[in-house]
Amino acid sequence: MSLASPVVNVIGAGLAGVEASLQLAIRQVPVRLYEMKKKKKSPAHQSDQFAELVCSNSLRSDSIENAVGLLKEELRLMGSFVIASADQHRIPAGSALAVDRERFSQQLTTLVRHHPLIEVIDEEVTSLPDGITIIASGPLTSEPLAETIRQLTGSDALFFYDAVAPIIEVDSIDRSIAYPMNRYQKGEGAYLNCPMTQAEYERFYHALIHAECVQQKEFELTLFEGCLPIEEMARRGEKTLLYGPLKPVGLAKPGEARPYAVCQLRQDDLAGSLYNLVGFQTHLTFSAQKQVIRLIPGLENAVISRYGVMHRNTFVNAPLVLKATYQLKTNPQIFIAGQLSGIEGYVESIGSGLIAGINAARIARGSDPLIFPQASALGSQAHYLASASPRDFQPHNVNFAFFPELEKENDRKIGKKERRSIFARNSLSLLKKMQEEHQFD
Repeated sequence: MSLASPVVNVIGAGLAGVEASLQLAIRQVPVRLYEMKKKKKSPAHQSDQFAELVCSNSLRSDSIENAVGLLKEELRLMGSFVIASADQHRIPAGSALAVDRERFSQQLTTLVRHHPLIEVIDEEVTSLPDGITIIASGPLTSEPLAETIRQLTGSDALFFYDAVAPIIEVDSIDRSIAYPMNRYQKGEGAYLNCPMTQAEYERFYHALIHAECVQQKEFELTLFEGCLPIEEMARRGEKTLLYGPLKPVGLAKPGEARPYAVCQLRQDDLAGSLYNLVGFQTHLTFSAQKQVIRLIPGLENAVISRYGVMHRNTFVNAPLVLKATYQLKTNPQIFIAGQLSGIEGYVESIGSGLIAGINAARIARGSDPLIFPQASALGSQAHYLASASPRDFQPHNVNFAFFPELEKENDRKIGKKERRSIFARNSLSLLKKMQEEHQFD
């Protein structure tokens, strides 16, 4: 039986590429998915599984009064396959959505590889195939494909370095020192906390800022502010970490004084055998990481399952090249999704993949692409990409600042909490209306 829709190419089986492929397939549009990991891995990837979580197992807050929490709720409403898998494989993390990364990736890999409408091609793409194509090759796009994208967009791709935090084996954590607790006792106590006195913190701090770093690459090191290596944060001032990843507020044990600093570890797998050092993304050498981490009370004998690493992230200057539909301005048959499109964050990548997949399916079936409402998290993210200043464009997490301003009611000032609640209510209402209007078939 012949298929009514042309094949859509998807390059990259990360979070965005997997979401886009499954959105296409559920709409009866055949997919040719290219993924190079079996033949060639990037510096940050470890497995051959699809939708691999590299930086953290956390998909951040689940509260819809938080922009990323609202984005996840919108994705659930819109039938996101990746968020459905995340919900199925969630592990305790307080008010955050964290997943068992191995089971999460394994389920999505199986779903994609066995889908009758998805053909997986385990090869590196160096030039674009003909036809409708979604480029979701990620922030670690290989140089040959990156060069093709530069030529295609007519402008230089930008890049920065991103950092990954170390993972510790739980049996090597001294539980007589580390205690389970979420900040302000919210959630299930899924974090382990290593408290520090002032003297212990100062010893750790001075070792950290003088520790040996991996030599920089041949091109300029440009760091993303939202994911700075801990040693870079520390060099901004001795107390900087006390307002960041080592913030002790809300983590005092009942009946005890608040520690001077607290290092938090978050469960990284369903079995609870591995813990991620929260906020400890780093580009220290492996030997320096071991020395510094073992200065943290409770981690004196820490066994590091995975060391922190640095890797290059590539993204396009979205305001110059992308529409709010994730299509190229110069070629509407080509979409760019995921972090390559100039967004930051796992959930944001999933959202871009969902929109690109839906719109590529509509193009394949002869319909116009959809622009999602700016008053939604999904739409505000796409609008930011298309309309930000190209001169100083940087990747950004979803943010309520991207939403249109609310109209005042009788000149009454709307408080922050009420404002976010209104954003969430309006957003979900708009998307439900959009679903009814277009049926998303």
